[in-house]
Amino acid sequence: ALLAGCVGGVARAPDTMQVPPLDNRHRQEVVMLALGLADSPYRYGGTDPQRGFDCSGLVNYVFQVAAGAQLPRTSSHQASVSRRIGRRELREGDLVFFNTLSRPNSHVGIYIGDNRFVNAPSSGGRVRIDSLDNPYFAKRFDSARTLFARR
Repeated sequence: ALLAGCVGGVARAPDTMQVPPLDNRHRQEVVMLALGLADSPYRYGGTDPQRGFDCSGLVNYVFQVAAGAQLPRTSSHQASVSRRIGRRELREGDLVFFNTLSRPNSHVGIYIGDNRFVNAPSSGGRVRIDSLDNPYFAKRFDSARTLFARR
């Protein structure tokens, strides 16, 4: 499965953008909204359910609606405003980043538990649930990150 890229270089976020840590009570809202968007169409640069999402557009939309968080638009900038955690520390609502275009953090998904995540993976595709154990994603895993307050 060839993955399309997330928006890169478009709507560049300021290097100094800060996102205050989110309250952990928003984790379930993030997961439920992300799951509810499964089967939405993929669209490069897409940021809403009607027209479709790319990977970072999905993350941006979910966190805005479910937690009121203003995130940068691109996956690489989303990585830069989130805190790295160990893969074993992943909890529902955390972010998982992948190197799918020969550059770090070129793809992002929302972790939903049980080694699974919601993402908008490819042109012509749909928002779907994938496994971190899927050989494609396992080989390209970059990091686990969180926007939530320390536990």
